[in-house]
Amino acid sequence: MPNQPAIVPNDASPRNGAGTRRIPVLPVRDTVLFPHAVLPLTVGRESSIQLIESLGEERAIAVAAQLDPRLDTPKPADLHTVGTLATVHKVVRMPNQSRFVFTEGVSRVRLVEFVQSEPYMVAEVEILEEVAPASSPEFEALVRNVVGQFQQIVTESPTLSDELRTIAANIDEPARLVDFVASSLPFLTTDDKQHLLETPGIADRLEQLNKLLAKEIEVQQLRTKIQTEVQDQVQQSQRDYYLREQLKAIQKELGEQDEGQRDIEELKQKIEAAGMPDDVKKEALKELGRLQRMSPMAADYGLTRNYIEWLAVLPWAKSSGSKIDISLAKQILDEDHYELRKVKDRILDYLSVLELKPDMKGPILCFVGPPGVGKTSLGRSIARALGRKFQRISLGGMHDEAELRGHRRTYIGALPGQIIQSIRRAETNDPVIMLDEVDKLGRDFRGDPASALLEVLDPAQNNTFRDNYLDVPFDLSKVLFICTANMLDTVPLPLQDRMEIIPLQGYSEEEKVHIARQYLIPRQIKENGITAEQIEFPEDAVRYIIRHYTREAGVRKLEQTIGTVCRKQARRVVEGHAEKLVVTRETLKEFLGGIQVRVETEVAERVKRPGVAVGLAWTPAGGDILFIEANKMKGKGGFTMTGQIGEVMQESMQAALTWVRSNAARLGLAEDFTKEMDLHIHVPAGAIPKDGPSAGVTMATVLASLLTDTPVRPLTAMTGEITLSGNVLPVGGIKEKFLAARRAGVDNIILPAENRQNVEEDLTPEMIEGVKVHYASEIEDVLEVALPLLAARPQMRPSARRTAAGATSAAGAAA
Repeated sequence: MPNQPAIVPNDASPRNGAGTRRIPVLPVRDTVLFPHAVLPLTVGRESSIQLIESLGEERAIAVAAQLDPRLDTPKPADLHTVGTLATVHKVVRMPNQSRFVFTEGVSRVRLVEFVQSEPYMVAEVEILEEVAPASSPEFEALVRNVVGQFQQIVTESPTLSDELRTIAANIDEPARLVDFVASSLPFLTTDDKQHLLETPGIADRLEQLNKLLAKEIEVQQLRTKIQTEVQDQVQQSQRDYYLREQLKAIQKELGEQDEGQRDIEELKQKIEAAGMPDDVKKEALKELGRLQRMSPMAADYGLTRNYIEWLAVLPWAKSSGSKIDISLAKQILDEDHYELRKVKDRILDYLSVLELKPDMKGPILCFVGPPGVGKTSLGRSIARALGRKFQRISLGGMHDEAELRGHRRTYIGALPGQIIQSIRRAETNDPVIMLDEVDKLGRDFRGDPASALLEVLDPAQNNTFRDNYLDVPFDLSKVLFICTANMLDTVPLPLQDRMEIIPLQGYSEEEKVHIARQYLIPRQIKENGITAEQIEFPEDAVRYIIRHYTREAGVRKLEQTIGTVCRKQARRVVEGHAEKLVVTRETLKEFLGGIQVRVETEVAERVKRPGVAVGLAWTPAGGDILFIEANKMKGKGGFTMTGQIGEVMQESMQAALTWVRSNAARLGLAEDFTKEMDLHIHVPAGAIPKDGPSAGVTMATVLASLLTDTPVRPLTAMTGEITLSGNVLPVGGIKEKFLAARRAGVDNIILPAENRQNVEEDLTPEMIEGVKVHYASEIEDVLEVALPLLAARPQMRPSARRTAAGATSAAGAAA
């Protein structure tokens, strides 16, 4: 771009050099005036209005474009150096005090230097003369090409007048032709026009203009192509519409129905046959009427049709209708699961009442127990025994209420919730629906699914269950809901209140052997592609697996281990060893590695020294044994508790210590034995959190054993809560704890006296066989069994006013 013009101060003498004139300069925005072109300008700036008003007889001005059109008060440096000398023909005063000025370009000028900037700009301008190039065939071809392209653009443009074609064809001067074409084309940018104005050579201007015209022709052709395609599509749509209307008319004359009408008629028949309640049917027919009035091309057509189809396919009045056979149901339950008397009796009771009262509401059962005891498979077995369809909904990790109750139809892609979807898949209104892992429901900003279950699992409310998508009541009272959970701590109390809790305890070794031989081994043999003739599991091998390769309340790990042995045999068969494999301890060691659980020796080895005892604990995975250790050292009466224990367990330790200190004389200890001694109680497996009061008696026994230097009776375990006065309170999870003690090789178990009923109800004589159960109501009873050497001292003998709870043999406990 040329150098900016110099500014001469106002008091400097004017310089009128050769070929220059001193004229006012009118700055304009986004506008370029070409020579010989007439251009109306709106003048609104105060300085520009003063310039127009000051014009005398010689109404000549220089029009220059601003470099930045956003500037309101441009300076000389803000203008292009090349502008146009123009003549003002007419000035019209507008109502808003602006001026409407008609100007005609005369010639190109260069702004040499400014002599005035206030109140308007005045500059010395140099007129740029046009030099006609020598005529040549190339130049003539260029001129004709420009004229032809311009005429083509005018022809195809709906906004340009056809007269421009004639005018362009009649211009003989190439310079005037370029200026006329450039000023007539609205698509040229201000920069393009300014560049054409500043280009000195006519041939160069023609080259630039030719490129710009060629580019515009290409854009117009693309625009025409797009417009043609769109128009063709619209015409095709109109044609299809007319043909459809004609087809409808022809079908009407022939008495036939079109496809849309057939769909409407089919939906109407489905609604009539669905057996809906009157209010639901009314809503469905209302939506069907809306669908009938809609065009198939409407946005809501598919949504409305899906909604009607959901209403029509639900089993409003369709039940399983199978005849109740109590004996067959009992046979099926016994075939699929071993023992579980309470659960089976509850189902048979339900079937009996259902036969007497067919319209009874389905119960809400909740199976609570450790993993692997058969909660989920029991649900399938119950459905088979009832002759009903079975549906399972996994609630683990679910944290959106809409997963259960559905989304409203206003959302894109909305669907009913899992409850209604399960009803549809079951195709009956009385299936068995299992809500698996109800204790693992999530909760966040999208809602609380556990609260949504309150309505589903309430027989007094679920007969009018409203899914958010359907928004009509559906009767869930005939559905048999079965929930499963590993623990109830995370289940809200209102939800627990609506369910009938049925605990499923772990299995004893005898039960596991029976389950393995009757169910697990045949299933794993079949699943791993071998036959019963190719592998045999003797009872001794099964017991060895249970004792030394698994430690669990259920049988899931047991089945996995049996499956591993079966896969090893399958590999042997494929490798050519076709002989039958009889599983022995040596075989198990080869296939499974060394033993993983040492049940017989662990307890005996760890309780040899004083200050170590075995407690019993309940976990969501079943019962387990808990070693508690204590030690003493010289100090000032400190008491340390470690092992990642909770507050309740710490309080039990404090209570145990208080009892020991208050009974120091009876234990043969000095009254102030803690004065020069620090005590430390530790619960091993420090990475596992532990809490609860049931280890209270174990804490007291450990402290008594440590301080009196008396080892605890070998192979003895205990559980029970302790009070400050020495009473032993009942605890829960008796069966799980008892089975855990059996698995650990314990042969003496101390339980609270008030838990005698749990032992008699939950444990069979086979489970108790070989184990002595001792009941204790006070801590002295515990010490009498756990520390017999200490209990033999005269001061530790039970008082005459207290009835001692003696040891009960296996037969006595069973009786």
